[in-house]
Amino acid sequence: MNYSMIRYIIGWILILEAAFLSLPCIVAAIYQETDGWVYAAVLLVCLTCGLLLKRTKIQTKIFFAREGLVTISLSWIVLSIFGSLPFIFTGAISNPVDALFETVSGFTTTGASILTDVEALSHCNLFWRSFTHWIGGMGVLVFMLALLPLTGGSHMNLLKAESPGPSVSKLAPKVQTTAKILYKIYIAMTLIQIVFLLIGKMPLFDALTTSFGSAGTGGFGIKNDSMASYSPYLQNVVTIFMILFGVNFNFYFLLLHKKFRQAFHFSEVRLYIGIILAATATIALSLGNIYDNFLEALHHSAFQVASIITTTGFATTDFNLWPEVSRTILVMLMFIGACAGSTGGGIKVSRFIILMKALVKELHQYIHPKGIKTIHIDGHTLGHEVLRSVNVFLFAYVLIFAASSLLLTFDGKDLITNFTAVAATLNNVGPGLELVGPSSNFSCFSMFSKLVLTFDMLAGRLEIFPLLLLFVRDTWKKF
Repeated sequence: MNYSMIRYIIGWILILEAAFLSLPCIVAAIYQETDGWVYAAVLLVCLTCGLLLKRTKIQTKIFFAREGLVTISLSWIVLSIFGSLPFIFTGAISNPVDALFETVSGFTTTGASILTDVEALSHCNLFWRSFTHWIGGMGVLVFMLALLPLTGGSHMNLLKAESPGPSVSKLAPKVQTTAKILYKIYIAMTLIQIVFLLIGKMPLFDALTTSFGSAGTGGFGIKNDSMASYSPYLQNVVTIFMILFGVNFNFYFLLLHKKFRQAFHFSEVRLYIGIILAATATIALSLGNIYDNFLEALHHSAFQVASIITTTGFATTDFNLWPEVSRTILVMLMFIGACAGSTGGGIKVSRFIILMKALVKELHQYIHPKGIKTIHIDGHTLGHEVLRSVNVFLFAYVLIFAASSLLLTFDGKDLITNFTAVAATLNNVGPGLELVGPSSNFSCFSMFSKLVLTFDMLAGRLEIFPLLLLFVRDTWKKF
């Protein structure tokens, strides 16, 4: 294990977090809030710790996949611990476990909250809470890769560890260039959404925080009713951009390079859009007795489907009161999630495509035992390594889901609450059903259960393996 390089990278992570903390300081100055001094103090602590770690003497720059996975996990844990300090010291969230839960929920773009009155927070706390979504959406390590010069395979090992999906492809010959392309697309789309929200007369502060939540597919709102009090136009803008941020960013790269045919033959994106259309239509038809007309039902159905499948978690209505068929579809969408290579969570559409093709292949083998059938996706033959990785991921996912659901039962909550709480956190969705529905929050759980759900949020965002690797003894052997 190359400990010196891990310390060096974590040092850079803290320096970047210090830079990010300067923004809520500016917000506090604009609104003349004293909480800004707390953010300034935490900024200095992050900067000091980061500079000390960065000064570590690097013994070797060789950086393998093992170091990449461990660095990702430790970076997100350190990022969340330091990011929770402003909430604790401003008194917004006095309990350290609650503050950590809220911050991890922000960075992992989950959007699950323990706060009962969001509107009571200061502007700088609201800004930081939403901005953690934007930081975590594309990944702070990806941001660092665009700036930090590393050697050898270090770039790719970090990118693979943090990027969601069964496989990662470079958009350019250099990984650093790929990271820059991803962030340029990310920033451009965020700015475009802000402009559209401002056109709809949303206040600038609201437009910024809402766009942060949509871009990172996080879902922290700055109002107690999430998005319900905003106009239909603003809700529709958010619906569209939630869907757009759930698309594989490779799709946008192909569009920018005028490879339209290749882009629109992207099987994952086509299935993703198909699932959204089918789920929206089905739910809208089931809501006929709840809303005044079909267009209103379609409006709320489209918003919630987009919010859940992209694992954003915004809400325009309490879908916990919808018919069983609608609620069941939404729970299924929690597991499917968005596209690989997007800011969304869940198992990912690409993995379901791979699993379905693997099922068809296995059935074909039963009929033709001597036949040879390979799996193809978008004209590329799927290697055995990817299929094995997907199968192992699914097993680990089910194992963590079952263990977490069992541990939550000690709180005495009902099955639907526990099941959807784990589904909402492990898939980085946010709201669940019953006691953790869109009109409720996660404050009803004990400290132990919140720590379990915090682990689930990190595991879901980091695609399970990097976090599990921390508990393997061989991981920590010296290089």
